[in-house]
Amino acid sequence: MSILTKTRKRNLSGNFEKAVLALLDLPCEYEARELQKAMKGAGTDESLLIEILCTRNNKVGTPCVTFLRFFFSIVFDRDLESDVKSDTSGSLQKILVTVLEVRLRAGEGRWGTEELAFNVVLAKRSYSQLRATFQVYEKVCGKDIEESIKSETSGDLEKAYLTLVSCAKDCPGYFATLLHKSMKGGGTDEETLIRILVTRSEVGYPASHQRWEKYKSKGYGESPSRSCALSTHSAQ
Repeated sequence: MSILTKTRKRNLSGNFEKAVLALLDLPCEYEARELQKAMKGAGTDESLLIEILCTRNNKVGTPCVTFLRFFFSIVFDRDLESDVKSDTSGSLQKILVTVLEVRLRAGEGRWGTEELAFNVVLAKRSYSQLRATFQVYEKVCGKDIEESIKSETSGDLEKAYLTLVSCAKDCPGYFATLLHKSMKGGGTDEETLIRILVTRSEVGYPASHQRWEKYKSKGYGESPSRSCALSTHSAQ
């Protein structure tokens, strides 16, 4: 047992230990572990898969799917896309696999043309392209894209599509909303809180924090530092 492991076990416990361990990983490595946890065992945590995979933009300088796939293969010696395929099914599987593909694989042709086209638009285009597309869609159809998604889909597929749209429109706002939900009500969802603060700290937290301050000024909730009930222990 390493000195670091002994020190950790002696001085850390509970949610504070989870937060410290999360900070020891690179953000993409930590998210790879979260993805594996979401697919481990008998059940699959579809909401966690959606949160991590559908908020990734393959723009240079941002946390992207390519790095997630790389760290997943290094840490677990497994292929992320193969695991997602084996642990999901139906329309949700299709959109998640489309998100995972670095480039569209020509010739597969197994999915319905309309659904595949919609998946490719949401999963492959940049956020700026998507925002322009949504504006044109609203002019042509007379309603926004969210309304159409809600009327045409349901369940996990609806959640995945709406997550992709929300991040394209306002990614910091999306994570600020998640922060708010994690601290809403009688208890705090520490795992979600830790995940957002750790993975967004370098790329998106300042902007998300600005959105959060707007929420707080409108009486929507407390700050993470006041709401979070992480148990802390001072190292002796």
